[in-house]
Amino acid sequence: MRDHPTPTAAQPPAVPVQRHPPPPQDPPDQPDRPADRPDGPADRLLLAERLAYLDGAARRINSSLDLPATLRDLGRVLVPALADAAVVLLRDPLPEVDRDPGIPTSLLIHHTQGTRLGRGCGPRPVRPGGPLARALALPAPVGPMVLGAAPAGPHHPLPAELLGGRTLGRLRPGTALLALPLRGRKSVLGMLLLIRRPRQDKPARFDAADTATAGHLATQAGLAVDTALRYSREWEIADELQRSMLPAHLPQPHGVRLAHRYLPGESGAQVGGDWYDSIPLPGNRVALIVGDVMGHSLTSAAIMGQLRTSAQTLAGLDLPPHEVLYHLDEQAQRLGQEQHLATCVYAVYDPIANRVVLANAGHVPPVLVQPDGRSELLDLPSGAPIGVGGVDFSSVELPAPPGSALLLFTDGLVESRRRPLSTGLELLRSRLASTHRHTPEQLCQEALRILPPGDRGDDIALLAAAFDGIPAEDVAYWFLQPRHETPSRARRLASHALRRWGLEGLAESTELMVSELVTNAIQHATRPVTLRLVRTSLLRCEVGDDNAALPRPRRAGPQDERGRGLQIVARCADRWGATRLGAGKVVWFEQRLP
Repeated sequence: MRDHPTPTAAQPPAVPVQRHPPPPQDPPDQPDRPADRPDGPADRLLLAERLAYLDGAARRINSSLDLPATLRDLGRVLVPALADAAVVLLRDPLPEVDRDPGIPTSLLIHHTQGTRLGRGCGPRPVRPGGPLARALALPAPVGPMVLGAAPAGPHHPLPAELLGGRTLGRLRPGTALLALPLRGRKSVLGMLLLIRRPRQDKPARFDAADTATAGHLATQAGLAVDTALRYSREWEIADELQRSMLPAHLPQPHGVRLAHRYLPGESGAQVGGDWYDSIPLPGNRVALIVGDVMGHSLTSAAIMGQLRTSAQTLAGLDLPPHEVLYHLDEQAQRLGQEQHLATCVYAVYDPIANRVVLANAGHVPPVLVQPDGRSELLDLPSGAPIGVGGVDFSSVELPAPPGSALLLFTDGLVESRRRPLSTGLELLRSRLASTHRHTPEQLCQEALRILPPGDRGDDIALLAAAFDGIPAEDVAYWFLQPRHETPSRARRLASHALRRWGLEGLAESTELMVSELVTNAIQHATRPVTLRLVRTSLLRCEVGDDNAALPRPRRAGPQDERGRGLQIVARCADRWGATRLGAGKVVWFEQRLP
């Protein structure tokens, strides 16, 4: 959920700085004075211009939390105001800024401005004890060095080690170089090389004021690079945490086909709390969930994980969608002293009844695509976000015929800094109107086509469900009175259904297990017991009663007359289980078709 702009500071206005601002000049008849001690009005004016340049340059260097953007801004404030070209070399590989790894073993050119020197070259090794290693250990700038003049020859060891002798040889004699270490809070991050080219056969130079200015900007740049690396590392951790808490694969229940997508926001944006999930329920039903925790941080990702786990637990209790949201709201209020808000849509699809029940907690409305291609934004009671407290949620039941589809999504898909939510929703609805009879994978692809080009400031979660339903001829359902003769009647009914489906090979084992489950049910039931057989790629049998106590298998002794029913079911069935259903329960088993 995008609750604030992408965490990139506003760009400061361009700094009007003249090309290579000269330092204040002393009168010829006076002794040298420090460059930071102006004497006359002209000196004070030049100093004020330089301070304004430093202020604007520092703000621009620190205006982004993205490493490439930080390096681009650094190059733009240096060239052409302070140098003709700049080369930024950083450690290879980039360091973990929380500890000091010592002097780098190699540097790699990450950005150039005003030159193509060294671009595309591989890492530059740092020889232990060599000029580059010694320069990286110094806190101050190294140089200036002028090619072809003392104290630096045309192949001075430090520039040659930085750029390579062949690259350095392409620079004209009289070129001035200034090398400045880039230091983070705990480690040396790399080197900044400034280049001034000679003009009219006069050697270039960096005077004391230029060197001091460059040193100050190198300090700012080192801290900005350190901040960008720390932020990138936090973003990677949060992204990895969020992905680890999202389902890698969704279950594929009978009667519905599912697909999902998760797209993180741009690397400069903090990770959000978008999530999706699909949970099989008794009766071949399936719960579909998409939610979005407000905020962008590691905390948002962690809250998302807790809410997703709670939603899975509540779904297992087979509560109505509005009850699930009510309990999630209570859970969010217990997560800490701070208020944690989230939006969510919770839907339950029944492929036998061809119905879907939905409840909304302040989330963007889902899109329902009809079999004939018509699409609509579902007008659900929006409710308030989870975590507000004291909110009354409500459920809405809608027809979901075979051939229809439902798309749940987060607001990052339809809302951006340049597009309002209403515009994005209508664009999505119209886009999906031409995708009827498509697979859920194609539905996700079509939905993502509405994204504008460029970086995303918010993450996106999608969950698409194509409703196929289960034909009525593949379902057999009975209500049975809790009487002593009921187990035998249940066996006969099951046998008739299997013969109708041509599954006589499963009749013996199915009759045995049905008899055991119905016998257990009528011992505790006060209302009619339900028996349902569903034929899909499996044969599923469900026995329901109004007693909420779940059966537990136990070891029966030699003299015990009870306790063997579930052991028989566990031995004969491929899978079996028990689930609470409202005020009662359902015990089920599955068998592979012959």
